[in-house]
Amino acid sequence: MRRFVFLTLAAWLLLGAPLHADQVLLKNGDRLTGKIVALGDGKLVLNTDQVGQITVPAENIATFQSDSAIAIHLKDGTVLNQPAVAADPGQFAIAQGPALRPQTFALADVASINPPPKPQPKWTGNLSAAVTSTHGNTKAEAVSASVSVARRSEKDRTTAGADYGKTKQRDRDTGEEKTTEDWWRAKAQYDYFFTKKFFGFLNGRYEKDAIADLDRRVVVGGGAGYQWIETDRTSFSTGLGLASLYEKFDVDPPADDSNSQISLQAGYNFDHRITDTLRFVHDLTYYPSLEQFSDYYLTTTAELRASLTKTMFANFKVIFNYDESPAAGQGSTDVKYLLGVGMTF
Repeated sequence: MRRFVFLTLAAWLLLGAPLHADQVLLKNGDRLTGKIVALGDGKLVLNTDQVGQITVPAENIATFQSDSAIAIHLKDGTVLNQPAVAADPGQFAIAQGPALRPQTFALADVASINPPPKPQPKWTGNLSAAVTSTHGNTKAEAVSASVSVARRSEKDRTTAGADYGKTKQRDRDTGEEKTTEDWWRAKAQYDYFFTKKFFGFLNGRYEKDAIADLDRRVVVGGGAGYQWIETDRTSFSTGLGLASLYEKFDVDPPADDSNSQISLQAGYNFDHRITDTLRFVHDLTYYPSLEQFSDYYLTTTAELRASLTKTMFANFKVIFNYDESPAAGQGSTDVKYLLGVGMTF
C-alpha cells in the first residue's frame, strides 16, 4: 500500500511539474511549446520536440515566454538579455526580480531575437583597365586603369581610389612620338559616424597631369556629412567642410608656378543599382576659395557599370575637372573618357 501511494505521488509530481520550455501563444489561442531559436524578417523560428523546427509569422503571435535568457533586440537599439515572461496580447514582459513588477514591452517594438552575429567588416573593391593599340596610317597606344576600395563598419567607413591614363601617338610624316595624355590621380576619405546618419570626415586627393602642366595638386580637408540613403540598392550622402588646396605648375617664369588657398569643400556621393546588372555611380566636389568664391576648383566623376558575370563588368567613366586658375596657357576645362573591362573583389 505504501509503495502504491509513493508511486502515485511521484507520478503526480512528474505530471504536475512545469515543463522547462519556451512557449508561444498565438492569436487564435493555440500554444506552441519548444525552444525559441530566432526572430527576424517577420518570422519566428521555434524548435519543437514533436515536429522539429517550425516557422511562425510574427503577426500571428499574441505573446511569448522563454525559460532561459534570450537576446531581444528592440527597434530603438535596446538589447534585452533576460528570460521573457508572457503578458497581455500584443506584449511581452521581462522579470526584474522578486520584489519588482515585470517590465512590459510591445511586440511591435521587437526588431529581432537571437540575431546571427554581424559579419566582420571587410575590404571590397573593383579594378578596371583598357588598352588600345592602333597601327597603320596612325600609330597610337593608349592605356587607362581605375581601382577603388571600400570598407564599411557600423561606426566608420573608409574609401579610396585611383585613376590613370596615358596615350602616345607617332606622327606619320616625321616619325616623332608624342605623348598626348599623361595623368593620374588618387583620393581617399575616412568617415566616422556619430549617429546612424551624421558623420565627420577627413579626406585628401593628389593629382598630376603632364599635358596640363600640372606638376601636382594636393587637397587635404575635413568636415561633416549626412548619409541620406544607405540601402543595398542606393547610397546617397552629402558633405560640407574646409580644405587646403595647393597647386604647382611646370611653367615659366617660376614666380607663377604655384597656387595655394583655403577653400570650402561641398560635395555628394551617389551610388544606385538601376537593375540587377546595371549600376550608376556619381560624385562631385566643389572647392571655392574663401578669399574669392569665383576662384574655384570642381571635380566630378560619373560611371556606368554593366555586369558581365558575377565578378566581371564593363564600364564607361567620365571625369570632368574645372580649374578657374590653371597653368599659364592652359584651359580651365578638362574632360577624360575611360571605357574598359574590370572585376570586383
